[in-house]
Amino acid sequence: MKGFFYSQREISKIEAYIEKEFGEYQTVIHEIVSPDIHVDIAVVPPTDDQPYYKLVTFGAGAFKMNVPREFGRRKLERAEYVIFLPKDWDIHSDKEEDYWPIRYLKVMARLPIECDTWLGFGHSLSADEDGKPVAENTKFNSFLLLHSVGKENQVVEPMRLGLFSRVNFYQLYPLYQEELDYKIEHSTAGLFEKIDDDELDFVVNINRRNFCL
Repeated sequence: MKGFFYSQREISKIEAYIEKEFGEYQTVIHEIVSPDIHVDIAVVPPTDDQPYYKLVTFGAGAFKMNVPREFGRRKLERAEYVIFLPKDWDIHSDKEEDYWPIRYLKVMARLPIECDTWLGFGHSLSADEDGKPVAENTKFNSFLLLHSVGKENQVVEPMRLGLFSRVNFYQLYPLYQEELDYKIEHSTAGLFEKIDDDELDFVVNINRRNFCL
C-alpha cells in the first residue's frame, strides 16, 4: 500500500499549530510501524486552567479523504483527531482500560484509508461491530466526531496546510449505545438537545450519565 506522509515543513507547521491552539507539549506518543500514514500523538499536559490531558494526532491529515463532490469546496479532505482525558489518566499504560483512547485515535486516523471513505463533523463510529464496550470499566461503545475545542475553549479553526488545502481538527466524543441509536435516528443536533448545557464536558468521564436513558 502506498504511504501518505507529511513533509518536514508540513510537520513543523502542524506542530506549531497544535501548540498555538491546544498548548505546549513535550511528550509525543510515537508510532513504531507506519504502513500507510505515520500517526504520532502530541500529549498536551494538564494546566491550572485546563486540568486535563489533550491528545492530538498529527499524521492522519497527510491522507486526502474521499469526500463527496458536493462537499468539495469546504476543504474537508484532511483531518486530525483529538481526545481529552482526566489528569489522573495513566496515558503511559498499555492496559486496555487506559489505552483505548489512543487506540481509537489511530483507528479514526486509518478508517478513511481502509474503507475508502471520509470522516467529518457529526459522523459516528461503533467501536466494535458486535457493540462491545471499548473497555471493561466503561459502557462506552462508540464515538461521535465534533469540532474540537482548544486552549481558550474556542472551536479550533482548520489549519491552512497549503494554498488549497486545510486540516480540520475533530474531537472524539464517546457515546453509549442508546445515544448512538438516538443520534442515528434524530441527527447530531437531536442528540445534543438531550444534553443539558451544564453537563456537556469534552473531557472523557467513563462513568458519565447516559443522556438517552
